[in-house]
This record gives sequence, structure tokens and C-alpha cells, in this order.
Amino acid sequence: MNPKRLAAVIGLVLTIVAIPHLSPAQPSKIPRIGLLFVPSESVHSRLVEAFRQGMRELGYIEGRTVRLESRYAGGQLDRLPGLAAELVALDVDVIVTAASPAVRAAGRATSTIPIVFAAVGDAVAAGHVSSLARPGGNITGLSLLGRELSPKRLELLKEVSPGAARLAVLSNPQDHGMAIRVAEVQAAARALGVSVLLLEIRAPADFERAFSTMTSARPDALLTVVEFTRSGGLMSYGPDLSENYRRAALYVDKILKGAKPADLPVEQPSRLELVLLLRADEVVE
Repeated sequence: MNPKRLAAVIGLVLTIVAIPHLSPAQPSKIPRIGLLFVPSESVHSRLVEAFRQGMRELGYIEGRTVRLESRYAGGQLDRLPGLAAELVALDVDVIVTAASPAVRAAGRATSTIPIVFAAVGDAVAAGHVSSLARPGGNITGLSLLGRELSPKRLELLKEVSPGAARLAVLSNPQDHGMAIRVAEVQAAARALGVSVLLLEIRAPADFERAFSTMTSARPDALLTVVEFTRSGGLMSYGPDLSENYRRAALYVDKILKGAKPADLPVEQPSRLELVLLLRADEVVE
């Protein structure tokens, strides 16, 4: 072949090969975060906003650099498996959740998508992780120290009301995490000589019966195994839930950057808060 013609052919081939490299770069995939929670959206909005704030602090812009897919069970635990399946079908990159029933539903729905819990009392006892230091699976997150705090909460109750001898406790037996905490409350109550009236709440309709029972039994105090001081409770003692949700964003960020949940230790609270509800018509110093 003529040398000039050969050179022209080679140049044409190189040009054809190079063309794909000159095409515009394809946009990268925007990560999607699934949110799965037991309460309704209105009840959980403050805590979810804390998670959103944590994501913003890390530089994520919702709708532009990250998308959130939210699912709320409205307090109906039987809805959780279906909602978890919806998030898995959407192929989200991470599932953020809280409370043992929701963590368990997410864990049963997928063994591959990373799951970050923002608040669980005892993740080891509930079977979510192998250990706090080495979770070992696709689940990790932040602990509430629920089991360890039960004795302290009862001690504080006795300080506020020394004569309290009968304690009513609200709990959902379908929530394995709550069951663990109730057992700890019962053990601590026995040590302090306090009897426990256990009132089981499986659905919203059960509250009327539970409060009717309390009206008849007239316990000296009511203990819930979650914190409701902002909603009218007398006091609470434990970690700041908003801070837990904000810090859950750190786990999501690490996972999106390549970290494995199995290698991310479960974080325990470094600071506990005693919150009191104070009300007075006049304060005299």
C-alpha cells in the first residue's frame, strides 16, 4: 500500500477510536437515602429535621446531591415490612431508621443495603449487631444506652417523689427493644422496693384501656421507656435524641464514601441530659 494512503487510513482509525473519549461525561448517580420510622411524619418531624441538618452540615443538598425517600408507619408496626420492601425496591443506597421494630423490618428486607439506626436501646441484645465494636453485618448506628439508664431513672423518680411505691409502665410487647428495657425497669424497681403495673399498648386504641386501668389502680407515677418531657412529661434522663439523628448523617456520609457498616462501631452517647418540666405562676427568690 502506498505509504501516504496507509498513513491516512491509520489516522482515520485513530480518529474513530478517539471519538468516544470526546463525548460529554455522563452525570454521576445521585445517592438516595431511605428513611423508615415507626411514628407518623408529624410526630417525628423534629428528629428527621435533625438528620437533614446533619446532612446539610456535611455539604449535601437535598434534591441536588442527595435524595430522601421517606416512609412512616404511623405507629402501626405491621406496616413496617411492606414499607421496608418499598425502599429496597427503590434500590436506595442507605436506609436510616430508629427503634428495634423498624431496624428489624429493614434487616429482614435486605442483607446488602447498609442500614443506619439513629436510636436503639440495646442493639446487641436486640440482635441487630454482633457487637458494638464490630457490628459484623449491614447494620450499624447509634445507641441510646436504654438498658443502663433504667436504674438511674428510677432513682431520680424516687428523689422527686420519695413516697412513690407503685409505678405504672407503658410498653409495646411487640417491640423487642422496649421489652428489654421493661425487664430492666422491673429489676431496678424490685431493688428499690417499688411495684410495677405493666400496661401493654399494641395499638393506639389500647391507650384508653390503659389509662382507665391507671385511673382505677392509682399508681404513684408513670414511666415510659421513651422520652416525652417536651410533650408534657415531668422529667427525662438520657441522650439528646436530636443529636443522635444529626450524628446519623455522619454514618451515612462514611458509607456513601465507601465504608462498610460492619466496620463502623456502634456509637454510644457521650453526654446525658436531665430534662425537667417546670411550671409556676410566680417565682420568688
